[in-house]
Amino acid sequence: MTLQDQIFTHLRRLVTGQVSSSQMEQIFTFAREYLSLNVPRDLLGCSLSEQSSFLFAKLNRPLRVCGVVKNLGEPGGGPFWTESAGGDLSLQIVEKSQVNTSVEGQRTIWNASTHFNPVDIVCGMRDYQGRSFRLETFRDPDAYFISNKTHEGRHLKALELPGLWNGAMAHWNTVFVEVPLSTFNPVKTVFDLLRPEHQP
Repeated sequence: MTLQDQIFTHLRRLVTGQVSSSQMEQIFTFAREYLSLNVPRDLLGCSLSEQSSFLFAKLNRPLRVCGVVKNLGEPGGGPFWTESAGGDLSLQIVEKSQVNTSVEGQRTIWNASTHFNPVDIVCGMRDYQGRSFRLETFRDPDAYFISNKTHEGRHLKALELPGLWNGAMAHWNTVFVEVPLSTFNPVKTVFDLLRPEHQP
């Protein structure tokens, strides 16, 4: 809530059009440090009006704060930096199915991942004026992938459209926060119910 309030304060300041260069630098610093915003270098040479428009567009988005746990090898996704086709860097939750593990560089990055996504997400879905965001405008329709499944012993390939955290939230502002491992007790198979944390 504190982070969302800070975003709203900056947006209200930007919308007035009366932002000094020092205030603009404060907003850029906030966006870089707290939202991991990647700012194009050439933008810093632009007018305050152009900088303001850029920052407003980047800050006026839904917010997700994702709890992540230490990676102990559970099946699923995790937090990564990704690069879009246009060269934009952003924080995303990536599933293993989205990684081309036949490419050594991608496989190395995946295997070195330190954290895991336990699907513990807090969302801010209203803008600085209290209006609901149109969430479909912040999805990436190209974030689909093909996963391998089995059904009744048959191997299948499934086309998965942008899922909740790996496509439908692609253009949200994203923050990752480490949460205690004790908050994550997965049940991926019936045998997981035998884990001590699931016993009475």
